[in-house]
Amino acid sequence: MPIDIDKLLNFRIPSVRHDISARDIAFYALTVGMGRDALDPSELTFVDPLRGPKVLPAMVLVMAHPGFYLADPESGVDPKGVLHLEQSIEILSPIPGKGVVESRTRITDVVDKGAGKAALILAETELFNDYGERFAVLNRTTYVRGGGGFGGSASPMQVIDTVEMPDRAPDATLDFETRPDQALLYRLNGDLNPLHSDPELARRAGFDAPILHGLCSMGIAFSAILKARGVERVDAFRSMRLRFSKPVYPGETIRTEIWDDGRFRARVPSRDVTIIDGGLVVFDDMDKTGTDE
Repeated sequence: MPIDIDKLLNFRIPSVRHDISARDIAFYALTVGMGRDALDPSELTFVDPLRGPKVLPAMVLVMAHPGFYLADPESGVDPKGVLHLEQSIEILSPIPGKGVVESRTRITDVVDKGAGKAALILAETELFNDYGERFAVLNRTTYVRGGGGFGGSASPMQVIDTVEMPDRAPDATLDFETRPDQALLYRLNGDLNPLHSDPELARRAGFDAPILHGLCSMGIAFSAILKARGVERVDAFRSMRLRFSKPVYPGETIRTEIWDDGRFRARVPSRDVTIIDGGLVVFDDMDKTGTDE
């Protein structure tokens, strides 16, 4: 059904405050693939509270998470039609490893693809540290099946730019076998959308079973990229953007394919499908095209 544009534009997404703990940091890293090699000291840096732990930068995706706010009837959106389409991260200053983080989220654009077709909802989340300083900006595009036809523009004012993949073999490939309970674990980071836990609801939405959060797949891809590039470069991470193209079912293996210029994608080999496409990651020790200096 078409979204109720008046409700959506007047809907206030709650600001959230999150008192970050060492447990939160370690738990997030475990849910996106760090610590699988319990003998690797570089991985333990992110998952052992007795060693800090060091914040995995992709954790900004769940810090002060506003939750599945489009499930609120006051949003004017049918939550059964909601899918995550695109996501970007930009790091502006050091990510806090303790203290209170505040998120402020706003809808920046709504795109109407026509009656009986999709609507796109673009939203921006800003993250602030204890001192009120902004340290990260997240942008996302949400796809709403059947949400079009409300009389809006068919072209977004601003898009998350993704990139074409190279026409050659990747420079590095890493596989990660997700757990059957991967989504049940990951959702404890703050996203309780029942699409990731309720088999009956997932079937009604057109899936064979509950699917893995797109942001979990993104975190797994980031962990793979960091392992391939060297975890000592973690503080040089600056930005990441991608498009979600197919769902992942918990228990499947995610294969992240990485090129030296920062481009990447992720696939599920057992179904021969690309689940993340158009990916680009940037570190500050790379030149402007994304190539290592």
